[in-house]
Amino acid sequence: MSDFILSCCSAVDLTQEQMDNYGISYIPFHFELNGVQYTDDLGQSVPYPEFYRRMSEGEDTKTSQVNIDEFIQYFEGFLKEGKDILHLTLSSGISGTFNSARLAKDMLEEKYPGRKLYVVDSLAASGGYGLLMVKLAELKNAGKSVDEVYEFAETQKKKLNHWFFTSDLTFFIKGGRVSKTAGFVGQMLNICPLLNVDFMGRLIPREKIRTKKKVIARIVDVMEEKAEGGRDYNGKVFITQSYCEDDAKAVAALIEERFPKIDGKVEINYIGNLIGSHTGPGTVALFFWGEERTN
Repeated sequence: MSDFILSCCSAVDLTQEQMDNYGISYIPFHFELNGVQYTDDLGQSVPYPEFYRRMSEGEDTKTSQVNIDEFIQYFEGFLKEGKDILHLTLSSGISGTFNSARLAKDMLEEKYPGRKLYVVDSLAASGGYGLLMVKLAELKNAGKSVDEVYEFAETQKKKLNHWFFTSDLTFFIKGGRVSKTAGFVGQMLNICPLLNVDFMGRLIPREKIRTKKKVIARIVDVMEEKAEGGRDYNGKVFITQSYCEDDAKAVAALIEERFPKIDGKVEINYIGNLIGSHTGPGTVALFFWGEERTN
């Protein structure tokens, strides 16, 4: 096994057990719930069901990114131990964290000239970010060097496909991602927008679909169109959901039926407190390896 630190931000939406099993370290974001600040610690401080229940009951949420000083302290703990580091940040299309991590890297490289510190913009979020980290961990655990794993991350990250829908526009309207007028009309017409993460790591609306049943079918059709090998796709599939597990299970069941060669079962996790602060309840996100994002 290669001896370097593989690291990410807490928005990776893996469980603590998965992080431990794959040997992935993380630095936490921060969020507020009803004016109280918490560390984004993979649902340990505020369990996900409680978090989404409180959001549904009207409690306000805010998030804050990791700052430069926090990155310096985090990275330096490993560098002092003589470890090299490969850190992937949450997408720069969603957060400014990549810039903070890069500035911390520049400052620390002068102090630790003998160490390697790579910072990569993942262009990913939630379970897509998690699926990328799992692949990198598998490469690391297979004996690949920090340089080889870094190269894979930079050249392959855009092949990670992110598709998601929401059946509740409330928090998309509240956060300004959907206008109040469009949101009102969408809710009246039972619109469930289908979105994805584009080649710049931004959240982009792609289709307006009426009814949850139709959008569940459509997201699986999109996977067939985009996945590496089509119905012969044999990689891992991750789904994350925000307090709508039955919807996630419905998508997973269709995928396992249509894609018999996938690697194991579809893995379903919660959308974490950071991303969930913006989506609110009712979002299902699907992640798989496929054609490179070019738009």
